[in-house]
Amino acid sequence: MTTTVDAIAARQRLVDDRHYRYRGCAPDPETPGMSAGDPDVPLDAWGPYTGDGPEAQKVRLDREKTALTICGRCPVLGLCRTYANTTTVEVDGSGRQIEHLVEPEGVLGGELALTRHRRLIARRHDTVTADTTTPVGDMVEARTPQRRELLLALAKETDPERVAALAGMDVRTANWHRSALVGMLGLDRDRATRDQLLAAAVENRLIPRSTRIRPDGPWPYAAAPTADGVRQRRIAPRRPVQLVLPALEDVPRRPRPAPVVRVVASRPRTPARAGNGPVQLRLVFLTPTTTAAARTPAPARGARRPATAPSTVLEPAA
Repeated sequence: MTTTVDAIAARQRLVDDRHYRYRGCAPDPETPGMSAGDPDVPLDAWGPYTGDGPEAQKVRLDREKTALTICGRCPVLGLCRTYANTTTVEVDGSGRQIEHLVEPEGVLGGELALTRHRRLIARRHDTVTADTTTPVGDMVEARTPQRRELLLALAKETDPERVAALAGMDVRTANWHRSALVGMLGLDRDRATRDQLLAAAVENRLIPRSTRIRPDGPWPYAAAPTADGVRQRRIAPRRPVQLVLPALEDVPRRPRPAPVVRVVASRPRTPARAGNGPVQLRLVFLTPTTTAAARTPAPARGARRPATAPSTVLEPAA
């Protein structure tokens, strides 16, 4: 026994619309196998893959991206999306009702089949909030239990290996989920920091507002890892790159002080030339040790003067 829930009415409203014949996925009048929205795109771009063997990931992503782009300018996008998200309720032999999508495959209404299925699952568990400011499909994907555990682990730890271990996954999978969350929340993949990712997660109610977030320190971590999926980089604008050990990641670093250069004028001390000899200029490089010694008060008369490191003096030849 199978019953329909608004599916027939939604389909009829879509077909009866006066702009239905101008939809992007309609067959081209001159080339029936191509779409009316773009004569270079075949109609198979909206349907499920039916070729021999597995479809290459890059080919699938390019096909879906092209179909979604054409759907974005379709005149009946809203009606098509409504119909694509309608469901049927099937009653099995034991009397249990099982809800299914009317269109479980392909691209419809500017949405992937995976997005529609996740929305259906979210409706079952009542996890979709009505006051979100981002697309519902993206937030449903961000609210998976695995990504929530990752965000909670990221709030407690900063080292990528510790974050992955706390979330119960390997480093590569954790980095992949972090990059996906950055894109879902509309952040910059190159410049977004870990604090910005967690703040956006709190704002969109992916994690509770009471979550205690461990600070990054003077050099913030990047929200999205590097392209190799293993190393984690820091964002330190206008600062030198320093080696950060995992056990000393939060210890503040102090820059090494630069030597002080002074120009000293002096006259020769020989009796024959004293008083009327030429003035000589010399450069004196004061190291931090000699600078500290210069600030130390002189010892009392008769007391033994402590040994100090000699300063470096460069004098031109006479």
